[in-house]
Amino acid sequence: MASGKITVPELRARKRNGPKIAVLTAYDATIARLLDAGGADVLLVGDSLGMVVQGLPNTLPVTLDEICYHGRAVARGARRAHVVGDMPFMTFQVSPERALDAAGRMMKEGAFEAVKLEGGARYAEHVRAIVGAGIPVMGHLGLLPQSVHAMGGFRVQGRDESSAQALLADARALEEAGAYAIVLEGMPSELARRITEVVSVPTIGIGAGPHCDGQVLVCYDFLGMYSEVRPKFVKRFAEIGEAIVEATHRYVAEVRSAAFPAAEHSFGGGPLRPKPLSEESYTAPPPRSAGPAYGPADEDPS
Repeated sequence: MASGKITVPELRARKRNGPKIAVLTAYDATIARLLDAGGADVLLVGDSLGMVVQGLPNTLPVTLDEICYHGRAVARGARRAHVVGDMPFMTFQVSPERALDAAGRMMKEGAFEAVKLEGGARYAEHVRAIVGAGIPVMGHLGLLPQSVHAMGGFRVQGRDESSAQALLADARALEEAGAYAIVLEGMPSELARRITEVVSVPTIGIGAGPHCDGQVLVCYDFLGMYSEVRPKFVKRFAEIGEAIVEATHRYVAEVRSAAFPAAEHSFGGGPLRPKPLSEESYTAPPPRSAGPAYGPADEDPS
């Protein structure tokens, strides 16, 4: 595993030299730090935060300010991983100029290293404008969550030859416009294989089979923390959600029974100190250095 910061040129080189690219979503500094320590190559601040963080039915209400807020948090936690941010709905669709402005804000205010936008040939000029300003762009084809209403729901795309050919053309258009990678979501694995073979940039699959140059999952899905939706393509690598529920049950029980906090979690176990007789006899303790983030780690030394 490389120890340095993952860069766009390195990710592009993975197309030829491997290894495959492991991408996970992240929305805060703590999760970002853990996923980074686990070796994730790319952390995507997805507009999926609208569903898994905010509890919304889809990604459409997520704003540019919200993406930037979460991006700053993830950037603070990431040491090695490349950090990418989703361009929210209607921040890039209107025009290349609007797209460039929004992408610039994401780099300046969100601490991102690249942006991702949904759509193919229709947005090639938007991609070209952003890339021309020195901002790396990751494309996204197939099932497009921001087009959920037009697609009639979260449905697999490219099942017939006509729509498959259109997606192949979209992939070529994104490549020619300068995208450095393309997410392929919700499409038959054979179509994802064809696209992967046709384009010279890495493809990142999610519900697109094993032939892509990398894979991406929502962190709450792969950790088993988000049970409301369980797509076919999700593999749970842990059941953290169940562990959190069980830990909470134990905490509630110990609080109600007064088993927590015990003596080892409490301060001042000895007899109370006598109150000073007068202000003149009282000597203030020397100032202490800043303590741990979540309170004192031991007894007051004074």
